[in-house]
Amino acid sequence: MERFFKLKERKTNARTEVLAGIITFMTMAYILVINPTILSACGMSFEKVFAATAITSAVATLVMGLAANLPFALSAGMGLNAFFSYTVCLGMGYSWRWALTAILCEGVIFLLLTFFNIREAIVNCIPACLKKAIGAGIGFFIAFIGLQNAGIVVGGATLVELSADWYKGAAGVAMLGLVITSILLVKKVKGAILIGMIVTTLIGIPFGVTQYAGGKFLPASPYLFPFAFDEIFASGKSVFDFVVVLFTFLFIDMFDTVGTLIGCAGKSGILREDGTIPNCKEALLADAIGTTGGAILGTSTVTTFVESASGVAAGGRTGLTAVTTAVLFLLALFLEPLFASIPGAATSPALIIVGVMMISPIKEIDFNDYAEGIPAFLCVLFMVCAYSISDGIMFGILSYVIINAVAGGVRKIDKMSWVLVVLFILRIVMKALV
Repeated sequence: MERFFKLKERKTNARTEVLAGIITFMTMAYILVINPTILSACGMSFEKVFAATAITSAVATLVMGLAANLPFALSAGMGLNAFFSYTVCLGMGYSWRWALTAILCEGVIFLLLTFFNIREAIVNCIPACLKKAIGAGIGFFIAFIGLQNAGIVVGGATLVELSADWYKGAAGVAMLGLVITSILLVKKVKGAILIGMIVTTLIGIPFGVTQYAGGKFLPASPYLFPFAFDEIFASGKSVFDFVVVLFTFLFIDMFDTVGTLIGCAGKSGILREDGTIPNCKEALLADAIGTTGGAILGTSTVTTFVESASGVAAGGRTGLTAVTTAVLFLLALFLEPLFASIPGAATSPALIIVGVMMISPIKEIDFNDYAEGIPAFLCVLFMVCAYSISDGIMFGILSYVIINAVAGGVRKIDKMSWVLVVLFILRIVMKALV
């Protein structure tokens, strides 16, 4: 295990890695319930999608751990599943089999782009200031998710506002959990985040926040090759829509994964001196395999999860963290009622604390140099306000290229960045057509 995962080289040990893997799983276990819920809205079976989500997450995360030796976990991407169900199926009127066919094609394209090192080149061309901004932006983004999941921050007259009930119910339990977890961290208690989640879950029982979800302890069978290629060619409009939907899935998935890899790798301290990620190709291969395999089993696009930051914050530095998370995903097949019983109030404090840990790279950005400070700021701002990692990266790179090109800093711009600008413009056009 030491030789394979290089534990000493990355200044970690098996106990820390396993604990980090457990924490990562607990902060993202909600996807096992949320993803089937969203996809069932368009007619898919909740039980089959649950099984597909668990199996696909386990396989993709195993590839990340064993092939890339990185502490990141993967599962069905939030936002992408909503686009799948509510826009493509319910909005545009296409069947879920039609949509899964688009996911399959996206996965195959990702495999080809990864094989020819195109995706790795995209990761490496992102300017240093934006790589730091991505890490900080993810910190704010994940903390915002935590506040929402707990019901502390809600929609209101000013778009978002503090809930009137922030001190009671699920929100109150989450606030109490945040205080407990913070104190444990200050006291340097080992496994503070995990302990905080467990304690918060227990506190939620007498308040009715933590409730046993119920259900069977036997796994269902996932779908198998549920595609509908014939529906794609039913009309010219269907073919055109298929291309637009395929590109949309491809774009969002690509830059969500790129952003998460850069942000979490920077926080874990495993970035090389030149800013590149070790085993980046293998890491990108993990989500390509996950997306392709997920389509075959019946779930939406798979991406590297931002909640991986929680395991990194707990000390996860190697693939052993990912392997631990993958094993837990497999066990979840038999323990659905238990994992479905973990309330958002228990995981939200962990996400908020992880947000604190993730924003530290922002202090390394030179905001006095506006050619770097403005793009970095826009990257963070849009990541949170647009609720999208990919949109944050898009506005960060677009502003970086435009500002530096006009202000005489053309030599600073990597050639691949110009390619990204073209892709971003195409994405804006495509989005307008959906």
